[in-house]
Amino acid sequence: MKRTEQAGVLASRELWLQQMHVDFKKTKQRRRNQVIAVRSSLLLLFFVLWEAGARMGWIDELLFSYPTKIFKQIWQDMISGSLWPHLGMTVGETAVGFVLGTLLGTLLAVIIWWSPFLSAVLDPFMVVFNSMPKVALGPIFIVMFGAGFTAIVVTTLSITVIITTLVVYNSFCSVDPNLVKVVRSFGASKVQVFFKVILPASFPTVVSTLKVNVGMSWVGVIVGEFLVAKSGLGYLIIYGFQVFNFTLVMSSLLIIAAVATAMYQLVVYLEKRLLYRR
Repeated sequence: MKRTEQAGVLASRELWLQQMHVDFKKTKQRRRNQVIAVRSSLLLLFFVLWEAGARMGWIDELLFSYPTKIFKQIWQDMISGSLWPHLGMTVGETAVGFVLGTLLGTLLAVIIWWSPFLSAVLDPFMVVFNSMPKVALGPIFIVMFGAGFTAIVVTTLSITVIITTLVVYNSFCSVDPNLVKVVRSFGASKVQVFFKVILPASFPTVVSTLKVNVGMSWVGVIVGEFLVAKSGLGYLIIYGFQVFNFTLVMSSLLIIAAVATAMYQLVVYLEKRLLYRR
């Protein structure tokens, strides 16, 4: 009899937990829908006010154009095929700079963590290089690598690598030292300490660095294209300024914002998958 009562209590508790889980998922989905709705409303309101402001003379139509004219420009460039080479070039440069910047920055962070002496030597140099305006380094990269794809990617790396190194290295150093002491007390080598303690504890930071590098990669590519490119969205922006076609400028900026957002959402999805598996 007691076993039957205990089984009934356990079954009711399990049903209660399942119901709590279902309610939690519904609440979370409702919150997500609300966030999406508010975001969409704010974006729509922005475009409506922009359109109305330009047509009613509240803002300078020559400088800022207006959404319907911009979307018409984008559609015409898509139909004619003139947009795709520029978009493909910029996205390719950004992807290469993003991947290489993340990998090289993480590798450099591991190296300087591994050698405290090297860390002490390189620390002021990294801080100084990170504070330097990368636009000023552009002409040097052009002379070294030529006016093309390589110079733009190197310009991007000059922005992403140091930031990645500093963020990841600080994450390595902020790991609880008591965890390291416990592992070392069992005779673990430095390699085992890194892979068993340091890297797992810093993994969320390493993955989150991808989000930072999305924006930094786009900044580096556009700066590089301003300086040397003969194609790409950055080139279209400069060309639009030169011929006073500000609709082309604004359409290029809008495309950059859309593609950068899509790239950021892809990184967020990868982050969720990687952290879920972990």
